[in-house]
Amino acid sequence: MTPTVSLLLLLLLGLSQAQPLQEEVIAEDVPDDTMDITTRILTSNNATDEILLEGDLLAPRTRNAMMCWSQSCQWKKASNGQVMIPFTVSSEFTSWERQKIDRAMKAFHSRTCIRFVPRQNQYDYISIENKVGCFSSLGRVGGRQVLSLNRQGCVYHGIIQHEINHALGFQHEQTRSDRDNYVRINWGNINQRMAYNFHKQATNNLNTPYDYSSIMHYGKTAFSIQYGRDSITPIPNPNVQIGQRQGMSYWDIMRINRLYGC
Repeated sequence: MTPTVSLLLLLLLGLSQAQPLQEEVIAEDVPDDTMDITTRILTSNNATDEILLEGDLLAPRTRNAMMCWSQSCQWKKASNGQVMIPFTVSSEFTSWERQKIDRAMKAFHSRTCIRFVPRQNQYDYISIENKVGCFSSLGRVGGRQVLSLNRQGCVYHGIIQHEINHALGFQHEQTRSDRDNYVRINWGNINQRMAYNFHKQATNNLNTPYDYSSIMHYGKTAFSIQYGRDSITPIPNPNVQIGQRQGMSYWDIMRINRLYGC
């Protein structure tokens, strides 16, 4: 091998290790506008009759708090070390939409011990349905639990993964217990009736850093009272991007693996 070839290989190896872990996202999976993930989800949820907290979390009926860090609301791990999650997909989805859903779920298979398997007769399972809006329960709630992906605004790679992460037990990133060190909540730009959506939670952060690039992070204008006014400002650098919708970040994946002992 010549010195020039050896040098080129070393440079390529260095670049590959320096890049954050990203998924291959097909162009059709990402909306063709600049709308961040939260704005798109909230827009889709405007017409829903469901009682939703933080924009897209079904109000718990079996738990008193919006938290899921106990074994009781995690999906169970099989003896082979894999977390098998049964699911069904409504026949209302087209074959192309089902392919999108399948692709988003397969990304969990390749980087975590989570495995989505078609339901046979299991009692606990996720039912992916074409309801009004994009929403999910937090963690495993027992029995059939609806994960809604409205066909008109929710069947995108990042939104599918966002709602699946809720079903696994993960909350929004900006509700972390340590969020005030990383973002400023601009309460004056938020409707007082919506302020509860920004309350911090007693989260288990799994010894992972705050992640602006998380698929679970609100966009800057979530629940803003006026267009152009930010409800969330990253600190100390207000130009940091939040609310991406392309797919799970490196730390999203790490947190799944830590929570479920992958």
